[in-house]
Amino acid sequence: MAVNSPPITEQGRSRTGLRGFIQHRPLISFFVLANLMSWVAWLPYILSQNGLGILSFRFPSLLGTTQFLGVLPGAYLGPIFAAYLVTRVSEGKEGVRRWVRRMTKWRVSWVWYLVTALGVPAVIVVTGLAMTDGQVSVPPVAVLVAYVPGLLLQMVTTGLAEEPGWRDFALARMQRTLGGLGATVVLGPLWSLWHLPLFLTEWGGWPDVTWTRVGEFAAFCCAFSVVVTWVFNRTGQSLPLVMLLHVSVNNFMSIAYSDVFPTLATPALASRVTLLAGTTAAVVVLVATRGRLGYRPPAEPDPQDL
Repeated sequence: MAVNSPPITEQGRSRTGLRGFIQHRPLISFFVLANLMSWVAWLPYILSQNGLGILSFRFPSLLGTTQFLGVLPGAYLGPIFAAYLVTRVSEGKEGVRRWVRRMTKWRVSWVWYLVTALGVPAVIVVTGLAMTDGQVSVPPVAVLVAYVPGLLLQMVTTGLAEEPGWRDFALARMQRTLGGLGATVVLGPLWSLWHLPLFLTEWGGWPDVTWTRVGEFAAFCCAFSVVVTWVFNRTGQSLPLVMLLHVSVNNFMSIAYSDVFPTLATPALASRVTLLAGTTAAVVVLVATRGRLGYRPPAEPDPQDL
């Protein structure tokens, strides 16, 4: 006698197909999608005259840089879009709402705004002073005027493209099973890995880029991730504060650094300054928090987060 099999429901299909894999392995799914979608979107920029020069066209410049049209679309398509897709599939609409709530958590003590907006330039300036024996220049008025608008622009470009994925999605989950320091040790190299194809473009200084600079950038990502995790945890997982911390580095280095430290304005020296500043800040945070980075573990970690 033939036995009729029960109908396969949508929930049953989700347990075995791609949807099921995303539900059971959200972090792996996120990292694969974030890298794959960004790298594919960056391929025309990498192959263009702004990169390897294989294709005959150049990306047009906008506000003095080709990165808005060459880099930013792939950045938006990577971490933030991958985080949304995986959250929507694995946790549904309620999971997306929780994800968005952290993205819009602005009500944090004003002290943290000072720490993130002014602390980064202060550490970089102190590091630069140490490397130049106190030789520093006052930036022109135009730089000071452009600084805050530049910071806001960085918030809605670099900050918004990256941090909803790396910290709001990945770090929040990884800490539940690995703890604050463990999650940071894993996430730092993965964050740097995502950037690596861009070293084949103007973004990374191609064709003059060296393996030393690539290694220094990866080391900076690992060190700076310690500080980012600490701010993320101490502000109650406020993503706007993490975004502000992140883009404070980009903004100072792109707008003010060369005017403040003209003798350290080469890409190689700037890379060393940021690495030393990030490492110093990371050591201070690690010692001050005894390696906990402000993380308070929940009572029961969720084994499905990995």
